[in-house]
Amino acid sequence: MAESGEALGTVPEHERILQEIESTDTACVGPTLRSVYDDQPNSHKKFMEKLDACIRNHDKEIEKMCNFHHQGFVDAITELLKVRTDAEKLKVQVTDTNRRFQDAGKEMIVQTEDIIRCRIQQRNITTVVEKLQLCLPVLEMYSKLKEQMSAKRYYSALKTMEQLENVYFPRVSQYRFCQLMIENLPKLREDIKEISMSDLKDFLESIRKHSDKIGETAMKQAQQQKAFSIALQKQNNVKFGKNMYINHDRITEEKREIILRHILEEEDENEEEVLTVQDLVDFSPVYRCLHIYSVLGDEETFENYYRKQRKKQARLVLQPQSSMHETVDGYRRYFTQIVGFFVVEDHILHVTQGLVTRAYTDELWNMALSKIIAVLRAHSSYCTDPDLVLELKNLIVIFADTLQGYGFPVNRLFDLLFEIRDQYNETLLKKWAGVFRDIFEEDNYSPIPIVSEEEYKIVTSKFPFQDPDLEKQSFPKKFPMSQSVPHIYIQVKEFIYASLKFSESLHRSSTEIDDMLRKSTNLLLTRTLNSCLLNLIRKPHIGLTELVQIIINTTHLEQACKYLEDFITNITNISQETVHTTRLYGLSTFKDARHAAEGEIYTKLNQKIDEFVQLADYDWTMSEPDGRASGYLMDLINFLRSIFQVFTHLPTNNDYAAMSGKVAQTACMSACQHLSTTLMQMLLDSELKQISMGAVQQFNLDVIQCELFASSEPVPGFQGDTLQLAFIDLRQLLDLFMVWDWSTYLADYGQPASKYLRVNPNTALTLLEKMKDTSKKNNIFAQFRKNDRDKQKLIETVVKQLRNLVNGMSQHT
Repeated sequence: MAESGEALGTVPEHERILQEIESTDTACVGPTLRSVYDDQPNSHKKFMEKLDACIRNHDKEIEKMCNFHHQGFVDAITELLKVRTDAEKLKVQVTDTNRRFQDAGKEMIVQTEDIIRCRIQQRNITTVVEKLQLCLPVLEMYSKLKEQMSAKRYYSALKTMEQLENVYFPRVSQYRFCQLMIENLPKLREDIKEISMSDLKDFLESIRKHSDKIGETAMKQAQQQKAFSIALQKQNNVKFGKNMYINHDRITEEKREIILRHILEEEDENEEEVLTVQDLVDFSPVYRCLHIYSVLGDEETFENYYRKQRKKQARLVLQPQSSMHETVDGYRRYFTQIVGFFVVEDHILHVTQGLVTRAYTDELWNMALSKIIAVLRAHSSYCTDPDLVLELKNLIVIFADTLQGYGFPVNRLFDLLFEIRDQYNETLLKKWAGVFRDIFEEDNYSPIPIVSEEEYKIVTSKFPFQDPDLEKQSFPKKFPMSQSVPHIYIQVKEFIYASLKFSESLHRSSTEIDDMLRKSTNLLLTRTLNSCLLNLIRKPHIGLTELVQIIINTTHLEQACKYLEDFITNITNISQETVHTTRLYGLSTFKDARHAAEGEIYTKLNQKIDEFVQLADYDWTMSEPDGRASGYLMDLINFLRSIFQVFTHLPTNNDYAAMSGKVAQTACMSACQHLSTTLMQMLLDSELKQISMGAVQQFNLDVIQCELFASSEPVPGFQGDTLQLAFIDLRQLLDLFMVWDWSTYLADYGQPASKYLRVNPNTALTLLEKMKDTSKKNNIFAQFRKNDRDKQKLIETVVKQLRNLVNGMSQHT
């Protein structure tokens, strides 16, 4: 039962498999058949049985179908056999007809082929025309690009490239020539960059060579503008007022108008010749290069290169020549090159967008300014010519004004000018020291003689001399000062003018200019003129007469200082009553010179006395005096009288009467004291071994003449016998030996009321020993005379007592 149940279950499955085999594609039969073998064991046998049964069923159905259609097939074959003959006839007819058609259509086929070929050509031509119309604008633009490159219109060429890349090339990108053009554009761009950079280098080299011309033009224009402004200011009396001095005379309003009109005429004449930086330099290479690099998107590279190269050029421009300080042309070239450099940079700053910035130019200017100041400090220190220093100052002012007009700060340059001003004053002082020396060398140190009113006016026009007494005198007459005084006064004024020249155009107030003029004039008086006077006074060839005249000259120069102050006031319009106004130090300057001259008078007078004394020829062993004073001493006294007569020419006005009298008295007292000391030293000279009484008596006669000279009041003003006291030491010593009053001397020694209070024991001992030796030698044969023996004993006794006195003094000391 079980087996029968299983067999019944497999039969539907086998039918399903058979249906599936019949209905599905043969490619899927494999899995179906596999399922037969995968089922229960021996199921394939049953399947095979079922398959055989199915095949038999199909064979039966096929047989039935064939039997059903067989008669129709036979009938169809019969019909075909009947039609066969007609078909063959039809084939022959068709073939013949086809042949006739072929023969008849050959010509038309040829024509048709021609038509087809023409149509194809026409279509091709249309296509070519369309493509050419598409390519022609590209080719035209590329040809235009080539022309622009040939014409060096590189910026336009770059714009053409942009159009080609953005508009034209996309239309014809499929063509090979377009690819070649596209590949060639980067090379063209590089060529343009190289060419434009080469043009820029040429431009940089050109402006480096023409910087001096650019700077010269800019400085000239700034100078003309400044001259025009100054002329207007002078006409309106704005700057220095109506008292402005030019060429040592006041300019009238009419002269000012003439000068202004002359300047305006020059401006009109030069107006057509005014050149700008654009006229002198072609900036197109910079513009082209900037535009090119901007279009190429490499503007930063161009800016960095330009700035780097310009900084290198700035360093070269700022490097001075080693001999620049020798001539003003060297400084001018240096300044014009710098001005030209910064004028170009200022132009680039204003006409380009960002190629240079204000911060960049300021940085470059600050660097340049530091270098300029260092260079000017170094090179100006070698300038010893004040004219060269003044020209350098004018160049610096024009240089500063020019660059200030372009917006560059120049305060440090004007600060430098104050340093150079001190150097300028030093060079002026050295120059005027030579001028003063020449004046002193050419002076004859005699009062200025005048024989007519014209000569008198000429002198007073040069020097402010006022003396009512001299004016009343008739011609010929003399000024008290020598010729050097008006010359020195004129030269001091010239120095003030020279100093004023440097102060002009420094943008300083009149008060500051006044202060500068007074300080520089003080330096001239207190240092230069004073030094020249002192050197003059100490020169060996300057005698006593010249020294007296120098004292007179310094007095008048001192009086003229107030006129110099008025002179400076007229120039600057600054009143002397202003609180901070500097005064001239002429009083102390000329006072020092006078003191030096007075001291030199005393020294030279003493030297002259020594020269006369050296002419003394005493016979120290004479037995009797000559009865008259020595010739050398009388000559000396006559010389002193003539010298002291010269002192009567010293100023005698109320201000200087006391001073001149004191100088004369001091000179006279100094001469008498020196003469007394020299005579005393002559007696006590260690080389003088013997002195006779006759020689002492002769010496006494000479001293008497000295006393008579002192009592004759060679210089007025001494009280009593003050001048005679200069010879008191000699007088007491000689009186002691003349009267031989040794007992009184020894008894009263040390007493305030002693008659021989001024006689030193050591001096008396020295002279007495010289006389003792003489007595021994002269009295060899007269020693048997009683008086001579007594005198010799007395001398020996006095000598012994004096020695005891001297030794006692030494022990006490």
